[in-house]
Amino acid sequence: LLFPVSNLCGKCRPMDTDLLQPSLNFLYWSLHQTTPCSQQRAVAVLLSNVSLLQILQKVLEHTWFRSPCSEHVYLSSEDALLCSGWLLVASLLMYQHRYNTEVHQTLSLDVTEVLNAVIFRKKKPILLLVSIMQFLRAVLQQNFSSSLLVIVDENTAEGATQPQLSSLQDAALHPLAMRQVFSLVVSLQNLLVHKDVVLSQAVVACLETLVEYLYVKNQDVALHVASQPWHRFLLFTLLSGGQKSFLQPEVLRLMTLFLRYQSINIISQKEISQILQEAAEANLAELPEATSHALHLFLCQV
Repeated sequence: LLFPVSNLCGKCRPMDTDLLQPSLNFLYWSLHQTTPCSQQRAVAVLLSNVSLLQILQKVLEHTWFRSPCSEHVYLSSEDALLCSGWLLVASLLMYQHRYNTEVHQTLSLDVTEVLNAVIFRKKKPILLLVSIMQFLRAVLQQNFSSSLLVIVDENTAEGATQPQLSSLQDAALHPLAMRQVFSLVVSLQNLLVHKDVVLSQAVVACLETLVEYLYVKNQDVALHVASQPWHRFLLFTLLSGGQKSFLQPEVLRLMTLFLRYQSINIISQKEISQILQEAAEANLAELPEATSHALHLFLCQV
């Protein structure tokens, strides 16, 4: 079925939502629901379809021109198609890297546009933000060097072969700039305050991957980002309200992140003791899987 469905996608126009969106969903789930052996073949089939990749390029570009809507309404058909497109491309990036699959057509994206989609949200639906962050994680994990993706950024002068960078830090973080990093971190912090479960999981995962990327590029910058005093206020905000327990997946993962990068001004021995005390008193067998996994990572880091 991958052949006819992917060929069908290639014959669609970018906004043929009724046909294109379920087709992209089928391709996405075909990648994720199959066996590892079949998965490698499925990736090869999709990456060899030039017309499919061309239509994906056009779908993603519509993200910058979508009409803003309220974050609390149901997804429009246009936004649902954008979600499907970003998730499928993120998966293709991940699996192409895993299997080193041959690429017949590259995708081109402006990294500034992708970052601004998260930083300046303009009432994007939560699921669209989650989908874009999934893509952002994939490119960060691959150090912006996927053979499937051509990254364009505003720090590269038009027609020049060498990037025009404003500082040594920007040079180390290229294609990101320091101002973009801090804007993204602030935006991710603000999104966590929404306390939406799906959004929180995506935000924490994106923050983890971002700091890992920074640590490889410039350890001083990574440690500076991880030790921002605002993080402590963010933790207090997440622990306010009805559920004050430290045993929340996003809280545990943030604590683990701060421990990993030795942010002693953010998490203290007192908080570590409180988490250990809550874990000792909890019925571990009844904890949700996400909480259990996050607690395991936290204890290993301790």
